[in-house]
Amino acid sequence: MRPMTPPTKTLLALSLAAAFGGFAATAMRDALQAPAQAEPNAGALAPTVAALPAIVSGQPLPSLAPMLARVTPAVVSVHTKQRVRVSPFADPFFRRMYPELTQERIDESLGSGVIVDAAQGLVLTNHHVVEGADEVSVTLTDGRTLKAAFIGSDPDTDIAVMKIPAQNLSAVALADSTALRVGDFVVAVGNPFGIGQTVTSGIVSAVGRSGLRGLGFQNFIQTDASINPGNSGGALVNLEGQLIGINTASFNPRGSMAGNIGLGFAIPSNLARNIAEQLVKNNGVVRRGTLGLQAQSVDARLAQALGLKEARGVAVTRVLPNSAAAAAGVRVGDVITAANGQRVDSFDALRNLEGLQTVGARLTLDIVREGRTQQLGATLREHPRNVAGADIDPRLEGATFAEVPERLRQAGANGVLVESVARGSRAARSGLQTGDLVIAASSGTFADLSSFRANFTQAPAQLVLRILRGNRQGNLPMQ
Repeated sequence: MRPMTPPTKTLLALSLAAAFGGFAATAMRDALQAPAQAEPNAGALAPTVAALPAIVSGQPLPSLAPMLARVTPAVVSVHTKQRVRVSPFADPFFRRMYPELTQERIDESLGSGVIVDAAQGLVLTNHHVVEGADEVSVTLTDGRTLKAAFIGSDPDTDIAVMKIPAQNLSAVALADSTALRVGDFVVAVGNPFGIGQTVTSGIVSAVGRSGLRGLGFQNFIQTDASINPGNSGGALVNLEGQLIGINTASFNPRGSMAGNIGLGFAIPSNLARNIAEQLVKNNGVVRRGTLGLQAQSVDARLAQALGLKEARGVAVTRVLPNSAAAAAGVRVGDVITAANGQRVDSFDALRNLEGLQTVGARLTLDIVREGRTQQLGATLREHPRNVAGADIDPRLEGATFAEVPERLRQAGANGVLVESVARGSRAARSGLQTGDLVIAASSGTFADLSSFRANFTQAPAQLVLRILRGNRQGNLPMQ
């Protein structure tokens, strides 16, 4: 057993930052607002560092080399190129006046990926590794570099699928990530910092981790195995060499240059498998299920008004017509406290749980209605990805509306996103622009795309949209 060493007497202040592979570290202060500040007791024991045991079941632990010899050929380096046009002028007026001064620059980045189907040449990686890329190539451990074809990606779970020429490839088998337990040993394989394939080991620190701002829908495996920049999209495997997760992020108080502090996160293999299968089957599209309701988190005041014993759960404020919630018998005023046995403590938790479900998934809801606890069964219906404005109201003709990406919603963005506006259309003539956020409307209150659309069952006499454009808000009458 390794001897314990006394801790140094240093004042610790912990804030949070996220470092994504192949990209510069991004500040994530909101995830941990209250820093821990304490001088350790001189007699306290230092925290142990995860290490592989010397003996298992009375036998010396064999080397991991044979397992890694099977796994590492399936872990690839992902190289992306993006063409960016750069102008010396910040003002759009001068950029239009002097287009000849605009120059093209090639931005390059490195990440990792995992071959999961050798016959078809399918490679899993993170969405943020290939986001915006014009060209993607994959380098195998044998030195071959192959051009990758983009199949599709899902920003809200950070999964992307590519395809490479299927010749003499190795793949890694996917394990059942629901069997993972805290304390299981894991190995991370990737291409950190672009220096070449590297292996790190650790344990599973937590499962089902969520609540990390800016990372979309979440059900992360937390590990203390080093996941450094460039590891994103790489493999997290068990000691049998089976894929249990896709490495996606690491948190560090001082950014990527401060070293590993044991806060790495990976997307569970079951979730990655589900998203990948949908992207392949549905031509790059992910279909999600939804309950079709609006709700608000229960605070202390609302709990007192509803006669609840504790301030947790979500109070239903609206049930959309023809929704899964309506079919299940959910009513306004019901308080949802759990779904499929998983606690629901806030509206964000309910959104996250919904976002991880497929169309047709069954949810057993624990609700409190008029002081009594009961269960309702709901079968989720498809959540619309986008809606044509002309299908909602003639005054919105030419515009297409979509959900706000979950990572932006976690950062404080609300409403629905204007995905596109056709030039010369009725919506364009009213001043609506691509990228606008509609945060309120005279048609009624809404929390997402489904409720926004439901507000137009009876068209308002005057339609005014409250728009957030950049850092400015304004009212936009639709003609």
